[in-house]
Amino acid sequence: VQLVESGGGLVPPGGSLTLSCAASGSITNLHAMAWYRQAPGKQRELVAAVTSAGVTKYGEAVKGRFTISRDGEKATYLQMNSLKPEDTAVYYCNAAEPGTDIGYWGQGTQVTVSS
Repeated sequence: VQLVESGGGLVPPGGSLTLSCAASGSITNLHAMAWYRQAPGKQRELVAAVTSAGVTKYGEAVKGRFTISRDGEKATYLQMNSLKPEDTAVYYCNAAEPGTDIGYWGQGTQVTVSS
């Protein structure tokens, strides 16, 4: 499984960005997809996840502002609205192998929220 993130960049507070994750290889609709982020000096944290059944889960810090969606097995998106400086981080796409603890990661995309 290969994952490639795109869409990061510099945005002012209150702005919006949409991140994309393109998947290839042995990816199927059964894989759960997620976005994580890691800010400097902090641990990687879950931002949002979506199961193969379309059930979504969000981290407390982004509830009501971010929306995760997927287009079958090939793409996953993260719509980010009302961005705050504390959302600044490297955002990573993750695919979870169904029925296992195996996960795949992309290389990450930088999101910087600053005026």
